[in-house]
Amino acid sequence: MTDASEWKGGVGRKWANEWRRTDRSFSGLTERLLGRASGNGLFHVLDIGCGAGELSLAIARGHPQSQVIGIDISEDLLSVARVRGAHLGNVTFEHGDAAVWCKDSFRPDRLISRHGVMFFPDPVAAFTHLHAISADNAGLFFSCFRSPAENPWANGIASLQPGGKQPPPPGGPGPFAFADKDHVHAILNAAGWREIEFEPFDYAYIAGYGDDPVEDALEYLSTIGPAARVMAELGETEKAAFIDRLRGYLHDHRSGKVVAFPGAAWIVSAMH
Repeated sequence: MTDASEWKGGVGRKWANEWRRTDRSFSGLTERLLGRASGNGLFHVLDIGCGAGELSLAIARGHPQSQVIGIDISEDLLSVARVRGAHLGNVTFEHGDAAVWCKDSFRPDRLISRHGVMFFPDPVAAFTHLHAISADNAGLFFSCFRSPAENPWANGIASLQPGGKQPPPPGGPGPFAFADKDHVHAILNAAGWREIEFEPFDYAYIAGYGDDPVEDALEYLSTIGPAARVMAELGETEKAAFIDRLRGYLHDHRSGKVVAFPGAAWIVSAMH
């Protein structure tokens, strides 16, 4: 599991350095999520766990009349987002925990998040707080992974490590905490949200691209994500063997200039 303290430190720095490849990997999902979250009457937008700012910047560009605030606990990621958004006057990025953050006179009518809500220590309390600071009839839109079984990159990478450890189960701490839609529905319902809906969305998780997409993917996955976490815990001999297995696994998923895996997400929506 990646917890808040890690995002505030080395993990956040690594993701900040990899923002281009991260945005690329989620490009298909981002487009769909933005399509669901956009619409009329969009004036005050809160991007939860905004990271390097991809969603915030897209909303700000497409809705110049709106005020967009991105919030994240990683100062390193926020530094990237601020540079990317320096030319836009209607977006700001703030350091904070969305579970307790609030701003006088800012009551969001849209709350959005790309895979940024699965790590709340107390999700009911967090979503209750977000409900409390939102405008009447505000819309909540976020994406989260479906089960590891539907995301073969997760099981595949897990199977390469010594002992073949599997990702944490749905409902437990980690990236698949919100895989079970009944579990998520119960959280949102307890927090006061209504009209809760789940759209299953499949997309290409792009890990590598270019003339040597396998090495591009290897560099990317060796820096952030589950493979990087495995490698950090291995000795040099085991690490070298793991990298060889990972390189072969990536080669099996290469098609021309792309290394991609099936990705499976929920796009969750709810109303205030």
